[in-house]
Amino acid sequence: MDEKNIAQTIGSVYSVTDFGAKGDGMFDNTDAFSSALKTAGDNGGGIVFVPAGSYLFKGHLSIPEAVTLCGVFSAAPSHPSKFFKGMLTDGKHGTVLMPTAGKGTEEGEPFIKINGNATLKGVTVFYPEQTDESEPYKYPWTIAMRGLNASIIDTELLNPYNAIDADDSARHYIARVFGQPLRRGIYFDKIHDIGRIENVHFNPWWSTSEPIRSFMEENGEAFLIGRCDWEYMTNCFAIYYKTGFIFDDFGNGTGNVVLTQCGHDEAPTTVIVNRTQLHSGISFNNCQMMGELFINETNKGPVKFNGCGFWGNLHNRYDKGSEALLNLKGEGHVTVNACHFYGWDVNPDGKGAPCIDVDCESATISSCNFIGNKDLHIRVGERTKKCILLGNKFNGEIKIEKAREDSIEAGFNVTL
Repeated sequence: MDEKNIAQTIGSVYSVTDFGAKGDGMFDNTDAFSSALKTAGDNGGGIVFVPAGSYLFKGHLSIPEAVTLCGVFSAAPSHPSKFFKGMLTDGKHGTVLMPTAGKGTEEGEPFIKINGNATLKGVTVFYPEQTDESEPYKYPWTIAMRGLNASIIDTELLNPYNAIDADDSARHYIARVFGQPLRRGIYFDKIHDIGRIENVHFNPWWSTSEPIRSFMEENGEAFLIGRCDWEYMTNCFAIYYKTGFIFDDFGNGTGNVVLTQCGHDEAPTTVIVNRTQLHSGISFNNCQMMGELFINETNKGPVKFNGCGFWGNLHNRYDKGSEALLNLKGEGHVTVNACHFYGWDVNPDGKGAPCIDVDCESATISSCNFIGNKDLHIRVGERTKKCILLGNKFNGEIKIEKAREDSIEAGFNVTL
């Protein structure tokens, strides 16, 4: 059956098998999938359906506008790790796309380009030639989102080197995406309208081998956030990465972001804020962070933490454990409200680090709970003009160190 007859027969749904695709793990499906996607795009859009199978690719795919490339999963799957056994086998269940192009370099075309108003849904992407016995092989981005309203839904990116590049993809939608990106998870910049990222979990579902975990803890970056105008991130989680969330100007300006119920676990650094928008900044709400957080001298915008939990990494293999949990610098005002802290100054080689090291221009710390009775709760540095401490609870004697006598305004703080 030729492509025109397929379009006429089944309307806006196209099966890749009708275009010659084979899910046997050996046949190169690049041309078959490309033909199906082009046919859907040329006929005004539609669904290109991929039945269960293991589909090998030696080339690249592009999803045209108004087209959805759809597999059999209606929810993102997950795979075995040291925590869960008896689940799916790599590349063997559901709709599995297996790219091989670009091995050994980060440069080059992404495996899948999602154009404006196009969607990838219901698949697992698995790199069959990736190794976990040594440092992983480099690959280009698995997915590049380009144009307005590009979407990734209910998808597992099992073991990509670099997962999702959403550069210049305004109003992108990334939802229910799981997996274990090895170097970078999600990067976005040049976003001039609201983007949404929700229920994204980067867990060690492919490998917990020593080479992979060491590589991720030394090099991994889960979320890289550049210029954006109102980015909403909800329930986004990562573990084992060197840094969980990075906010910076990557050459196109700064961003403003609202993060709710997000977190980063078991790694040296949870958050780095290098730069954020002056008028709006970043707001973390009900987030959980294990490790150290840094707002650096280059930041000028406001940063807020509301109802968050912070605790130290007791067994970091590189610096022997966390020192200060919050390290605050820069010109932007930092607000820390209704948060709790546990396990700071746990590096045996440390020098009595405080829970919060304040050296930004101004800060407000209110209604917080300092769990534990270490040598120092808060240090206020020379560059801080005012630090407001209001209604906080401390275990034992309140221990505050200040470089300037007039830098602290305090009231209604209690000890138990």
